[in-house]
Amino acid sequence: MEENLTRPVPYKGRLDLKNDYVFKRIFAKPENNAELKELTEAILNEKIKTIVVTNPEISKNYKDEKLGVLDIRAYMNDDTIVDIEMQVSNVNTMIDRNVTYSSRVIGEQLRIGDDYKILKRFIAINLLGENLLRRNAYHSIVHLKFEETEPEKYVDMGYKEEEEVLTYKVEYHYIELKKFLKKNPGISSKLEQWLWLIVGKEDKVEMVSKENKTIEKVVEDLDEMSADENERWEAFNRKLEIWDYNVNIQMATEQGKEEGLAKGEEIGKKAGLKEGEKVGRNLEKEEMAKKLKREGINIEIIEKVTGLSKEKIES
Repeated sequence: MEENLTRPVPYKGRLDLKNDYVFKRIFAKPENNAELKELTEAILNEKIKTIVVTNPEISKNYKDEKLGVLDIRAYMNDDTIVDIEMQVSNVNTMIDRNVTYSSRVIGEQLRIGDDYKILKRFIAINLLGENLLRRNAYHSIVHLKFEETEPEKYVDMGYKEEEEVLTYKVEYHYIELKKFLKKNPGISSKLEQWLWLIVGKEDKVEMVSKENKTIEKVVEDLDEMSADENERWEAFNRKLEIWDYNVNIQMATEQGKEEGLAKGEEIGKKAGLKEGEKVGRNLEKEEMAKKLKREGINIEIIEKVTGLSKEKIES
């Protein structure tokens, strides 16, 4: 009898849309343009005439990158650039990433002598598996807004209503799925329907599929993808990559903390002073930074984790 060399399926059931590989495979393919359009309309709460994905393919070498970002970039109505990203963990870098990416997109649009009026609107949509913002909302929308006027700087110009937003050219959306689950809403709105699909709660998915034919089509596509063994392995491997990335950060953090405390104790004993505690904390941060750098972790992340300056980390 021939030996069965087929790989075992990593897990059973419907693939998880919160897996960024699965999310992009479903929503970025051209034949699912209508599905992406309705999802984006639900999030932005505005009608969309056209939406065209500019990066439908998943790069074959994305695994060689440091947890490469599998986002969906698209042109909407020919005058808006949209970037949609599913981020299950490590969400603490999302704000800096949004600001960096939006600055690059805006800057790349113009050449010397171009009229600033040609700038396209930029929207970042972030679907987050962890809570990020200290806000009582599962869907937060951000624009560049004015601060409240200080009394000593007030000038009566006769405006009954002052402008509140500087520009609508830049817009960020943060959808925190844990907050959505805590609210546990119904399925009356399109946004609620799509978020229940993404969350993947089986009874809700069944309900929204009956309510919304476009979502029903996505579920069919998801089931078809789930039946493909190669796709299951790609999704599983992506999940493992994210686990490894998280474990590396955690291990480097804990190891750096232990080594820093040990050195601090030694110095504290020799000095016989409370200053030893302070030295120990600083050494702990430095050791942590060393470990994270060896793992190839982004310096901005190390800054957030350790509180050290960029210059100190680079040195």
